[in-house]
Amino acid sequence: MDTHQFPDRYSRQVQFSGIGREGQAKLAAAHVAVVGVGALGAFHAGALARAGVGRLTLIDRDYVEANNLQRQWLFEESDAVEALPKAEAAARHLAKINSEVSVQAVVTDLTPGNVEELLSEADLILDGTDNFETRYLMNDFAVWRNVPWIYGAAVGSYGLAMLVEPSVTCCFKCIYPEPPSGVQPTCETAGVVNTVTALVASWQVSLALRFFVDGWKGAPRKIFTVDVWKGETRQVQQPGPQPDCPACGLRQLLHLEGKKRRPVSLCGRNAVQIHERERPLDLAELESRLRPLGAVRRNEFALRFFLPSYELTIFADGRAIIKGTQDVGVARSLYAKYVGA
Repeated sequence: MDTHQFPDRYSRQVQFSGIGREGQAKLAAAHVAVVGVGALGAFHAGALARAGVGRLTLIDRDYVEANNLQRQWLFEESDAVEALPKAEAAARHLAKINSEVSVQAVVTDLTPGNVEELLSEADLILDGTDNFETRYLMNDFAVWRNVPWIYGAAVGSYGLAMLVEPSVTCCFKCIYPEPPSGVQPTCETAGVVNTVTALVASWQVSLALRFFVDGWKGAPRKIFTVDVWKGETRQVQQPGPQPDCPACGLRQLLHLEGKKRRPVSLCGRNAVQIHERERPLDLAELESRLRPLGAVRRNEFALRFFLPSYELTIFADGRAIIKGTQDVGVARSLYAKYVGA
């Protein structure tokens, strides 16, 4: 497609005094890594592509399901029917939205082993994840490489967002030295209103645009919270770095240095991800082996195996999502039984 076919594509942004032509040029030169392409990340990707951010890296380990369509704006029914990986489905849609933007889809889990490779070229990281483990890893990387990132989360009707500018603001570990204890609400147990995910993601993208246009100059260094059902918003002044913080204060980047990661439950799903093994799998061979044992569906990215009480989605790199349990032991047993030890 001729990239000059739409010369007035960004005219309304250019007319906005906060951006202008110079700001638009800065957006075109920017590179954003979106980690997690779900309710938040899919909005990030769509909004950034429409705004003309020149390069996007989309990182997600999961695939599109029907229950995603209520709040994950980039996806369509056909994506769920095909069980396309979210990063790949998003990249396909973005190519139709703005062919001028370079989009890299990475279907994988962000780990200590690949975080430098995947994030080292990004000017900014946007959080679209659903778990503390990955956020701690992003935070460690950001502190180590002095790269800003923007945290976001939403469940029910409540959401929050916060920018993390290493050495200037507190980091994620300053606010959450340890993950919250006890049973926490998830999208599956508490549901989620699609407007809160869109609002939180919009706030994150707005901060991102401000960063690229004129740095953090004048940007609100505040923790933003909202409850769309109660109609309440709040901003709390964000503290600076904490000297006793294990990450930004003491530089103990344990999540970045970790060699192994535990299997993790997935937000919004009664599921466990197995990602302890990294080995190539022949999905066609696995399909022929599993077909006598249950229903199997395969595409170029993954294989889905259906049992009466469980569903296994197995990726070519050996990673798997076992749906139907939150018991890590059960998930490991199913993986060993049907995929191999």
